[in-house]
Amino acid sequence: MKGVTMRILVMSDTHGDQHTLHRVILSQPKAEVIIHLGDGCDDIEDERYLYPDKMFLQVRGNCDWCSALPPLGEIQLENRKIFYTHGNLHSVKYSLDEIKLAARLQKANILLFGHTHVPYTEYENGLYIMNPGSLRGADASYGIVDITPQGVVTNIIRANGK
Repeated sequence: MKGVTMRILVMSDTHGDQHTLHRVILSQPKAEVIIHLGDGCDDIEDERYLYPDKMFLQVRGNCDWCSALPPLGEIQLENRKIFYTHGNLHSVKYSLDEIKLAARLQKANILLFGHTHVPYTEYENGLYIMNPGSLRGADASYGIVDITPQGVVTNIIRANGK
């Protein structure tokens, strides 16, 4: 994609579907950063060895029992601050108010979360918000965040071509 400064592949809730996860990573060779938002944190371990040139970021989800991963993370990429978490600790199944507030308190430009299995993307007052949905099942989906010189573009992609 012309003009892309950085492509970030965002996935969540793989719940053991390593096949789809691997296929999605193969389908996005330009993604420099891969963020897994929990519930299947072990699913991505093999990919780290297959793609040592990519940056992998992860947080634990509510189904990642005994995981030592942190519940949330933040990183500065291409002059954009990204706040990412699974979402269960911010009650995202009921409202996005709490997680939006948390992202704004961290002075984030981009908020990434999962947990609901429902893909969602929005721009609200300087904050790009994305839930890539679940990467498992017939309606599997993932997200792409492109950071360009002109700004940020978020997209939800159906993993099974629907």
